[in-house]
Amino acid sequence: MVNALIAEVPDPMTIAGREFDSRLLLGTGKFSSNEIMSSSLSAAGTEIVTVALRRADLTGKSDPFANILDFIDPEKYLLLPNTSGANTADEAVRLARLALAAGLPNWIKLEIHPDPTHLLPDPIETLKAAKTLVEEGFIVLPYINADPVLAKRLQDTGVATVMPLGSPIGSNQGLLTRHQIQIIIEQATVPVIVDAGIGTPSQAADAMEMGAAGVLVNTAIAIAEKPEKMANAFRLSVIAGREARLAGLAAAQEKAAATSPLTTFLYQDNS
Repeated sequence: MVNALIAEVPDPMTIAGREFDSRLLLGTGKFSSNEIMSSSLSAAGTEIVTVALRRADLTGKSDPFANILDFIDPEKYLLLPNTSGANTADEAVRLARLALAAGLPNWIKLEIHPDPTHLLPDPIETLKAAKTLVEEGFIVLPYINADPVLAKRLQDTGVATVMPLGSPIGSNQGLLTRHQIQIIIEQATVPVIVDAGIGTPSQAADAMEMGAAGVLVNTAIAIAEKPEKMANAFRLSVIAGREARLAGLAAAQEKAAATSPLTTFLYQDNS
């Protein structure tokens, strides 16, 4: 019955003119094997999969230690190369160009985080790289701090989304930046995808209830005892959060309010 209702009310996420039925994006790091990663992608129902370019074999020589692309069907998923590991705008742009030259899509997840301890994105270098990549025709999805001013500046450059972090990468701390994310969503002219720090399905649902267009999850699924089962849990939570948002969430009240008032019944005159 639930599947039938979902099918009757399509609610695609649109990025750069392309529609996606799933609002759950998945990363591919930290899985114990490429086989488990592949089955988790399927269980999640995702349509966008991000891969760090430094982990992919772009040489055409079938490197067995960098063969992750062999486990991701390009007919089923949009492969989203990411520039994780880049320390500067120039490095990120070079990686994006390399991916395009190797035949990967012109979609790029822009990540520049020079601090290896906290992995927080560099706002200045990110904005600089985004301008160059947009000018070169890339569809740019930048990973950023939850900074509403930066998000607006990136939107003005022509990026396809903004992807603010909920908390540091891989921390599973959830939406520590929820108030800033809320401002970004309110001001957004492109889809807002919450990226990094989401550790539980309930946190993913929370982001969707806030009005995020989607969420990106990696660590919480990859390190779960049963990654495929956790991937399915995230799939359901994203759907539930989105449905709740569309349904219209009830406002919080300061005082209790009876759902079934008995005043008339109690004081009814039965004489």
